Amino acid sequence: MNIFEAVLLGAVEGFTEFLPISSTGHLTILEKLLGYQIDAEDITAFTAIIQSGAVIATVIFLRHDLIRIITAWFRGLLRRDQRGNADYRFGWAVILGSVPIGIIGLLFQDTIETTLRSLWFVAAALILYSGVMWFADRAATQVRHVEHVSWKDTLIIGTVQCLALIPGVSRSGATMTAGLLRDLDRVTVTKLSFFLSIPALLGATVLQTATEYSNISADNGGVGWLPTIVATVVSFVVGWFAVSWLLKFIARHSYSIFIGYRLVLGALLMVLLATNVIAPK
Repeated sequence: MNIFEAVLLGAVEGFTEFLPISSTGHLTILEKLLGYQIDAEDITAFTAIIQSGAVIATVIFLRHDLIRIITAWFRGLLRRDQRGNADYRFGWAVILGSVPIGIIGLLFQDTIETTLRSLWFVAAALILYSGVMWFADRAATQVRHVEHVSWKDTLIIGTVQCLALIPGVSRSGATMTAGLLRDLDRVTVTKLSFFLSIPALLGATVLQTATEYSNISADNGGVGWLPTIVATVVSFVVGWFAVSWLLKFIARHSYSIFIGYRLVLGALLMVLLATNVIAPK
């Protein structure tokens, strides 16, 4: 992989990671258009690892909230009288909500990295999950706010997050939709989506780095560690601005623009696949 391709893929990852349009779906499409074998071990590992750039940007952007929540969580562990604190409960909620995707991801890792990498799955997921997003966007009452988030909410949202293992569904789209159907407001579900992304995506990065280190190496015919690092850094920079923009946008708008975009992209991809302009893998 050359540096220009790395910068391009990193920018796409950083911009799409927290938008409900599927970053993995976009990376898979772009990787295919660039001529890569999208279910190759080095490409699937590269796709997972560069997501960490956007996640680290989120950690820094939300650092004050994270420090407050982590501090309250540790205080609650040590002192019973601190366990009524909303941040302590929120900390446990995020931990519990992160468990399902970790379990499912490990159990079905091979299927996720091979069968589900087909562009037919990406196109179908982009279109079909748009219907779920449309329903949630209109059915949600948004009467509950961040102080109302419970472990039950995040466990349900975390379970739905597992659908994001299918490229095209979108991790943020899955978590935001589930949150809206729990009657949480859009800003709350967006922030919650950010928090749930941290253990899920950083865990995937550590796993892929440890298990696919040699496959990524250019000496072994992989994409190379320099392009992987460059793409991760670009993902961080672009992700920082994307997070800031999304929180402002969601506070004033519905998900309609994202739903429309998903439908157009999914339909276009299906046409390209059906006419053999591009192959599914």
